[in-house]
Amino acid sequence: MNKKFDRLAAIIFLITGITFIIESRSIAAAAYGSVVGPNVFPFILGCALSLLSCRLFYETFSYKGQEKEAVQYNYKQFFIILASAILYALLLEKIGFIISSFLFLIVAIQTMERGNWIKSLSISLGYSLIIYFIFVDVLKGTLPVWSIWF
Repeated sequence: MNKKFDRLAAIIFLITGITFIIESRSIAAAAYGSVVGPNVFPFILGCALSLLSCRLFYETFSYKGQEKEAVQYNYKQFFIILASAILYALLLEKIGFIISSFLFLIVAIQTMERGNWIKSLSISLGYSLIIYFIFVDVLKGTLPVWSIWF
């Protein structure tokens, strides 16, 4: 645990949470007579993020002195996952949620833990299909299904 980093992260998350709270107030309050409107989730998310960041900031005061240790950062893994996340966002509507989520998760899982392709394939496929089913069939939302070629 790095006291300086945690305090900076707490402040950034607090600003982000407050921004969510403020901006959620500009979203329509109710949709089609429903009590719960589209502004509720961002508001709750902003409140939770703000409270958790305050707790993180408070906990930094109880950090004991720590020894300097050499930290080895995995820049290669970070940039691979960052690039795949950007491609995921760009290709989501073009190739669909299921395919793009499946490919993103394969890349992310294999980047973090090489090998065991069967485990990676099953987690990626299961996540993509289950999340699609829950969001579309249970919650009655919409997601891009397949690519424009189908």
